[in-house]
Amino acid sequence: MPGYQMPVKVTFLGTGTSQGVPLIGCDCTVCKSPNAKDRRLRTSVMVESAKTRIVIDSGPDFRQQLLREQVKRLDALVLTHEHKDHIAGLDEVRAFNFINKMRMPVFATPRVQAALKREFAYIFSDEKYPGIPEVDLYEIGEEVFNVGDLIVEPLSILHYRLPIKGFRIGGFVYITDANFIPDEEKKKIAGADVLVINALRREPHISHFTFSEAVEMVKELKPRKAYFTHISHQLGLHDEVNRELPGNIELAFDGLQLII
Repeated sequence: MPGYQMPVKVTFLGTGTSQGVPLIGCDCTVCKSPNAKDRRLRTSVMVESAKTRIVIDSGPDFRQQLLREQVKRLDALVLTHEHKDHIAGLDEVRAFNFINKMRMPVFATPRVQAALKREFAYIFSDEKYPGIPEVDLYEIGEEVFNVGDLIVEPLSILHYRLPIKGFRIGGFVYITDANFIPDEEKKKIAGADVLVINALRREPHISHFTFSEAVEMVKELKPRKAYFTHISHQLGLHDEVNRELPGNIELAFDGLQLII
């Protein structure tokens, strides 16, 4: 990772899969669990230094997540890819336009930017309706970029055949919705203090790491500590699954905070 970076605080805004947990209409043990750690909003994470706060992905639960964490300032959104469980909450940045008196910087690849312009055409229309979100798009390529005093290194990974982005910020690496990490990108992850990686369920899946695949990936990449996210109700009860994991791996849960 280029350059030195100060410690960051990481808050897991959501750790669930695209439908969240509990699943609508499901009566399984996980969906009926009284344990708050088994209730998972759509996957998102907030990263902050003493001066800068960003959120990676703004899914359908974005508003609820920000209210829960009492977020009153946001400096930028950074997007991994364009699936709705990662972008559907974009409209909520209008609150920060008003509170923080600023347009919201949104960092995304050109393909994701094109998707935003389709899905939120009213935001980018030449004819502006009063009160719509005000955003400025910034392109994510292969190069390191800065958001305030945060140094962000993009990681190019695959979600089945869809190229998406993970990110390294200092000693923190965040990967969601992946099922393949190229060898060149693995080199960028080496030496991470904390790796967050998706572990959807136990059964094979076409576009997500399974539980066992995620465990093996952690063993290969050798971070000091790892947390699993983007978790389905099919994985099992939080506390029971945690007991199966090696000592340096845990399931993340909504609201979990780390200092890295």
